[in-house]
Amino acid sequence: MAVPKRKTSVSRKKLRRSHHKLKNPNIIEDKKSGEYRLSHHVDLKTGYYKGRQVFEPKE
Repeated sequence: MAVPKRKTSVSRKKLRRSHHKLKNPNIIEDKKSGEYRLSHHVDLKTGYYKGRQVFEPKE
């Protein structure tokens, strides 16, 4: 059975976990409506994506 020979120090543990951070969501301002939305997502208020209308929004 694999058992560590020595205790893992706090600094070594933190170095290993240094990339386990949360990323900021990529929020942009929509050019037409001025609303904030995630990039590469359809604007739900207008129904536009990449300058063309994808669907009719609900009222």
